[in-house]
Amino acid sequence: MLKLKVDPEIELRLFKPKDSHKFFQLVEENRVHLRKWLPWVENIRTPIDSQSLISLWQQQFSENHSCNLGIFYRGELVGSIGLHQIDWFNKFTNVGYFLAKKAEGHGIMSRTVQSILNYTFSYLGLNRVEIRCGVNNLKSRAIPEKLGFVLEGKIRDGEYLLGHYHDLFLYSMLARNWPQVQGPHNKIFDFSNVKR
Repeated sequence: MLKLKVDPEIELRLFKPKDSHKFFQLVEENRVHLRKWLPWVENIRTPIDSQSLISLWQQQFSENHSCNLGIFYRGELVGSIGLHQIDWFNKFTNVGYFLAKKAEGHGIMSRTVQSILNYTFSYLGLNRVEIRCGVNNLKSRAIPEKLGFVLEGKIRDGEYLLGHYHDLFLYSMLARNWPQVQGPHNKIFDFSNVKR
């Protein structure tokens, strides 16, 4: 069981089968909000679909291919963040995330992504993290831009969504640049509280 305490308000936890109903409710309540940017949302129609997805995520985690975590804000599941397609040879991964509409505006995702990057670079020892965002998804793009990622370019027709292709922006952060971006007042998290 992987758990990471971001701060007194936010905890990240590996999804378990018992979370399938909560995850389904989260998707259902935010379906209109999420389907504009996340292709997999259309495949989550019942709690059984959520359970299948969580089982897949658990298998990928056990095989060290990816890591999908629930974002719990003041004890409530409000979103998800994941390290996808971890490439251990090249020490690379990409981060994907979503947040419930009602949870926006509290700095939750900025703090969460900052913490997952500290975990990725300092604990996992990876070198490169990418974030891909729809070019028109301004809220998602605001996260890597705020955290000092480099915009490397546009991926034309990078994702098929709602019956058509759309372009993505590709942002990246390297381990050697991350502490500089964080500045002197931001500590690298103490990972003694990580439970796996």
